[in-house]
Amino acid sequence: MDAILEALRAGLPVLVTQFGLTLALLMIGAAIYMAITPFHEMALVRQGNTAAGVVLAGTLISIAIPLGATLATSRLTLDILIWGIVALVLQLVTFGIASLLIRGLRGMIEAGNLAAAWVLVGIQLAVAILNAGAMAG
Repeated sequence: MDAILEALRAGLPVLVTQFGLTLALLMIGAAIYMAITPFHEMALVRQGNTAAGVVLAGTLISIAIPLGATLATSRLTLDILIWGIVALVLQLVTFGIASLLIRGLRGMIEAGNLAAAWVLVGIQLAVAILNAGAMAG
């Protein structure tokens, strides 16, 4: 029992620090995403726009997937920070490319077009899974 308590005492501060850093990266990534998108997700969600809610939820998940992989595979907090930033950049670039490929995305999301929302989320999630796999090595 003492060994378990000692391991908890030694490991819990590291867990809290690394989880907190990863959660902060998720919030920063979401804030940057909402700042660079041409539509205002939260305002649209408050108006009941399901497409905007799907896109925002998909974005959060697509940012969290590679961050989770980084958290799971990195021992050092600095590694989590560096690879977490790389993950965020890749996911934000993915949105930029997807928005270029899906012509009229802003209008479709603002109009509540769920088909467009799911295509965007699909692209984001596919890249997030590949991103996580590449980071996990």
